[in-house]
Amino acid sequence: MPDVVIVGGGPAGIRAASILVEAGLRPVLVNEAREVGGQGYRKPARSLALDINALMGSEAGKYQRLHSLFASLRERIDYRPGTLVWGIHEKTLHTLSDDVAGTIPYDALILATGATDRIMPLPGWTLPGVFTLGGAQVILKDQGCLIGSRIVFLGSSPLLFLAALQYRRSGASIAAVVDTTPFSAKRAAIRDLAASPRTLARGVMYRTALHMAGIPVLDGATPLGIDGKDHVEGVRVKDSRGRERLISCDAVAYGHGLKPETQLAELAGARFRFDPDFRLWLPETDLDGRAGADLYLAGDGAAIGGADAAEASGALAAHALLADMGRPQSETELVRLRRQVERLRRFQKGLAQAFAWPIAQAAALPDETIACRCEAVTVGEIRAAVQAPLGPREVNRVKAITRCGMGRCQGRFCGPALQEIVAGACEAPIAEAGRLRIQAPVKPIPLHAALELEP
Repeated sequence: MPDVVIVGGGPAGIRAASILVEAGLRPVLVNEAREVGGQGYRKPARSLALDINALMGSEAGKYQRLHSLFASLRERIDYRPGTLVWGIHEKTLHTLSDDVAGTIPYDALILATGATDRIMPLPGWTLPGVFTLGGAQVILKDQGCLIGSRIVFLGSSPLLFLAALQYRRSGASIAAVVDTTPFSAKRAAIRDLAASPRTLARGVMYRTALHMAGIPVLDGATPLGIDGKDHVEGVRVKDSRGRERLISCDAVAYGHGLKPETQLAELAGARFRFDPDFRLWLPETDLDGRAGADLYLAGDGAAIGGADAAEASGALAAHALLADMGRPQSETELVRLRRQVERLRRFQKGLAQAFAWPIAQAAALPDETIACRCEAVTVGEIRAAVQAPLGPREVNRVKAITRCGMGRCQGRFCGPALQEIVAGACEAPIAEAGRLRIQAPVKPIPLHAALELEP
């Protein structure tokens, strides 16, 4: 029986595992977190008595169903919680669990690595009290804590409204929700958004609930900066009428949607293409998630689609793996799953228009703004490197000169903004700026663990 490994314990990874188990396999499921569910359906710490139904709202049923499915699989898979996969080489995963280095060989690999926050630098975004949208949700769901007592939700993402509601239900005071995309862009995207009417209806419900609660929602605002000396004290914005406003707060949840976590896919041999809708480099797959020999990608780690698309693409990846093993799969089921994934990813393209990545904000960033917080590289240093005589026009050369992207996150967070800043400084299409190449370790590992790897 082949050694099949799934990386990721979110909706895509759990659904893939269920298909493989039904086929008589016992896959290894490697999960970086201690609990399954991914970011969206994260299970609270066992010591917390959180009301998950109240926190999840209309998504509570899906949450319960996913965790029930995993519970039914738990004894039929080789589950490895709290295990970081930091490298892949010659069909072997390099892992870290409880600071102990290890390896997991595989014959076939399904990567369901999920997504992370997509961030555009902003003056003051490195102040204590500024959290990514996803980070704010993790702190609430995993630890039962609030990031502040008076919070601004800032950026351009449907998660702004969901996270603000979750925080309000948990007792937080919401100063404002500031959406940098004009409301007219949401009307223009309605055709693609209608591809998932139930998801669209939930989004409208979240926004309506905020209005009914008296929480200000600013559409089409331009963020000018986050103010404070040693901690967040307020957010400065220019509203859609051009008026400058200061919104007092002690915490900010900030983000511009999500981007796939594709580092392991690259190390495993996937090829990449530039997607002009999302302005990101994404791995190439066929309709069922095949990305190379014995390599399958699923969920938001391949392309942003949301939890329902993640489950369906996880099932597709598992069916593809089984078919490649010589086990015929139901064509009717494959067609159904493909249509579901295509429809939900079309909805995400609508979201990319309705909640736009702030290209203009990148061009307007003051030179003194920190772009790479790991290495404290400023926007001005990047522009100076590009505009120097014979300066580089490609992000990896800019990285070598400025160290932007060389820190702990390895460009996971500053990479998209670096591409925009380089393209803007060169006055060239963003695709020409290229993408940061990935190398192991994809996340930091302690030195003593690294020493264990030496012969």
